[in-house]
Amino acid sequence: MNGIPTICQVLHSLTVGGAEVLAARIARRLQGRYRFVFACLDQLGMLGEQLRREGFPVDVVERRPGTDLGCMRRLAGFWRREGVSLVHAHQYTPFFYALAARAWRRSPPVLFTEHGRWYPDYPRRKRILFNRLMLRTTDRVVGVGEAVRQALIRNEGIRADRVQVIHNGVDAAAFNGRLADCAAVRGEIGLHRDDLVILQVARLDHLKDHPTAVRTMERVVRQDCRARLVLVGEGAELERIQREIRARRMEGFVRLLGLRTDVARLLHAADLFLLTSISEGIPVTIIEAMAAGLAVVATDVGGVGEIVQAGRTGLLAPPQNDSELADAIVRLARDPALRRQMGEEGRRRAQEIFSEERMHSSYQAVYEEMLRG
Repeated sequence: MNGIPTICQVLHSLTVGGAEVLAARIARRLQGRYRFVFACLDQLGMLGEQLRREGFPVDVVERRPGTDLGCMRRLAGFWRREGVSLVHAHQYTPFFYALAARAWRRSPPVLFTEHGRWYPDYPRRKRILFNRLMLRTTDRVVGVGEAVRQALIRNEGIRADRVQVIHNGVDAAAFNGRLADCAAVRGEIGLHRDDLVILQVARLDHLKDHPTAVRTMERVVRQDCRARLVLVGEGAELERIQREIRARRMEGFVRLLGLRTDVARLLHAADLFLLTSISEGIPVTIIEAMAAGLAVVATDVGGVGEIVQAGRTGLLAPPQNDSELADAIVRLARDPALRRQMGEEGRRRAQEIFSEERMHSSYQAVYEEMLRG
């Protein structure tokens, strides 16, 4: 259609999350070379509505519980109507439905990007068999980091020579420099200019383990009562997080801001970035925080250690260990010079290794190779 190849990106939904934002950025950046359409298995989401307004075709195939054969047929029908030349599936379930919708045909080729892993992560025989039976020589598999790549090899049974790494990237320039007056932004969200502001940006999902963040703050506040935790994101865990805040009597120390579109402004009003996940791929929010010049305190899970250089750009602790996380925050709270040094090291690392330009170039190279057959 329109003389250029059509690429369909398949996702669970187009709510605001790491995989979804990456998919939208790829489409916006490469739309002159390819025509992009989107298929959502479950729901449209705010980002999907935005992409529709921008002119991108977005279809919701309304997956039903269980293995939905009708969803596979609807997905294949959408590809036929849109003249799809290549499918880019983000995360395993969209990948499963993409391969099943193609069935035994050779086209369209499927690119699978795995952004993170479920917890606990272990081999499943049925999935390994399905992957080996349904993957074609024209298909490609990408992990967003080496830890994710190894999980695909170990737990999905995909041959090592078929899995490559393309690191997530951000537009570092968008987070570089003071984009807003720190005191003004803090005033907007009810914080004082002298507060120690710790920011966590993550969907409210059990994998992000926000209750550990709240328990961590309880420990931090005992040693530094200026500390305030700001949580940005929305999701199913909201009520659980609110209960934890009340149980710990942390209402005066934790702010829940919901979904925000001004994360860059909030980063520049913060002193530290926190992420307390129990499972991760290559979290974009950490890269954004580093690009904004913030030192990072995070759990050492998945690919986090591939981004954060412990002792140089931030401090790492075991998952669910609020004691070590609190010690790391207090250490940086008491040493502004170390915070600044780590922030500058992180900014350089984000620009050199985790740039959006490098990520887009890598995906474009894979698209071209797959389209050539």
